[in-house]
Amino acid sequence: MAIRGGGSLNLSPKPYTLNPMPSVKETAEAHPNSLIGRAYAFAKNAHKGQKRESGEPFFTHVLTTAETLKEWGLDDTSIVAGLLHDTVEDTSVTLQDIRKEFGDAVAFLVDGATKLHKLRYSGTQKQMENLRKMILALSEDLRVIFIKLADRIHNMRTLDALPKEKQKRIALETEEIFAPLAFRLGMQGIAGELRDLAFPYLHPEEYEWLQKNVRAKYGERLEYLTRIKPQVVKVLKDTDITPIAIDFRAKRMASLYQKLLKNGMDIERIFDLVAFRILVRSIEDCYAALGAIHQAWPPLPGRIKDYIALPKANGYQSLHTTIIGPDQMPIELQIRTPEMHARADRGIAAHWAYKNVRGKRGRKSPRDLAEELLWLKELRGWQETFTDPQTTPEDFLAAMKLNFFEHRIFPMTPKGEVIDLPIGATPVDFAYKIHSDVGNTCIGAKVNGKIVPLDHELLTGDLVEIITQKNKRPSEDWMRFVKTAPAREHIREALMKSHRSLYSRDRRVTEFRIVVQDRVGLIKDISAAIARSHVNIIALHADVSPGSRYPIDKLKVDAVDAQKVEKLALKLRAIKGVKEVSYKTI
Repeated sequence: MAIRGGGSLNLSPKPYTLNPMPSVKETAEAHPNSLIGRAYAFAKNAHKGQKRESGEPFFTHVLTTAETLKEWGLDDTSIVAGLLHDTVEDTSVTLQDIRKEFGDAVAFLVDGATKLHKLRYSGTQKQMENLRKMILALSEDLRVIFIKLADRIHNMRTLDALPKEKQKRIALETEEIFAPLAFRLGMQGIAGELRDLAFPYLHPEEYEWLQKNVRAKYGERLEYLTRIKPQVVKVLKDTDITPIAIDFRAKRMASLYQKLLKNGMDIERIFDLVAFRILVRSIEDCYAALGAIHQAWPPLPGRIKDYIALPKANGYQSLHTTIIGPDQMPIELQIRTPEMHARADRGIAAHWAYKNVRGKRGRKSPRDLAEELLWLKELRGWQETFTDPQTTPEDFLAAMKLNFFEHRIFPMTPKGEVIDLPIGATPVDFAYKIHSDVGNTCIGAKVNGKIVPLDHELLTGDLVEIITQKNKRPSEDWMRFVKTAPAREHIREALMKSHRSLYSRDRRVTEFRIVVQDRVGLIKDISAAIARSHVNIIALHADVSPGSRYPIDKLKVDAVDAQKVEKLALKLRAIKGVKEVSYKTI
């Protein structure tokens, strides 16, 4: 079965744009010395002679990515990074070359896109969430995500050229990682297209069923709506509303199939198989159009949805209604402004398009934008407000850099698996997160190809390789710098096992008797003080006498040096809740 493009009938026009601009290719050829012109020539030369598996020149892919970014209204820096996003990965060009030729901003975006390209997804729930987190954490500038989504859309449109095994892996990654990510950013149109493109590769039988059973119905509904469109136009004009556009929106295949499953696979119960989409100039016109249509045709109860007053969590705004139209046929209509339409398709990326065309005087204030970009609140609990009218859109976007996971880092294994760790974590934490045996036998680490000390602090996007040695045991010194509780527990357990023979009856140890006023976290604080003294706990138990106001904790440690023991006693006495400390060597 040959599949190309997949998805729904292409009934909708290209996304509405306020000011259609020349293509990237036209701009580059007309202005070869401009930033875009130079990047166009640079990328074309870097990818010279390279072919995609479809047989097309590789340059076609990066140019299409850049054209998509331009269609979304992004700035020249993003478009240039789109042209160059595969150069570091697939040619002899280095990041330093990019920085030298095009500056730090372009180099930053290219570097981010290169790191995202290394991700590999195998389908586990935990890995899926880690990948989503990493994408968000890595993309300190949201434009890195836009570049990746534009790249992924073209790759999915040409997926049929790849071997079947790769097709399914990439489609799964698209369905479970990139489509939800686009949706969370308010880019509903992009998310829908990605799901549609993945659908035939992940569910080929269901896709074939839809092609056979639904296409005829699409045609019938489209013919009916085309026939009554003049009546809708007349109703609006009689209310002094001149729509900017009225077109048809065919329901996407992937979402259609999910809806059919909920409705017993009965296509007659799907009212929005093909819907009217009406664009008007203002919010006032949206409500006026809704009232006019309801006066002409009765609405179905419970089918009126006001997403303007109450936007969806990802920022989607529109009015939806289902009416009983001519010939008693149910019709769904969506009514919105051009801004809402662009945002529904491109989400936060649409902000750039409107910023560029409004100019300084007409653009919205950062405070207004903050209120509109509701999906960011869902993504990362963003609560900052902007009151300074002098704040520029660039300042606003900088403040929106995703910091929802600012206390986490997401380094990768050489196989592309993402590891979720707290900030400040080390290769030892990384090793134990993979497996306790990997941690116990760790003797060194490479980060991004270079040997680093084991207390080296990892960063998001680092490629970490753990070097192990059979029969190696953890070092007590690791307790000084590891950040994760599981690593501490595994190290402590391994040390206890390896030293157990040393703690026989003829082995001298120190026993502490600690009178305490019990509280939450006390044992943790005592253990931490002992760990900081580089002393191992051999045994710990509480002696609680009935009616006693202060329980007694008894613990044995492997230290007998008088000076070291006294220093430890001083640390223990300083802990909140500790009333008395005594010790003896046994």
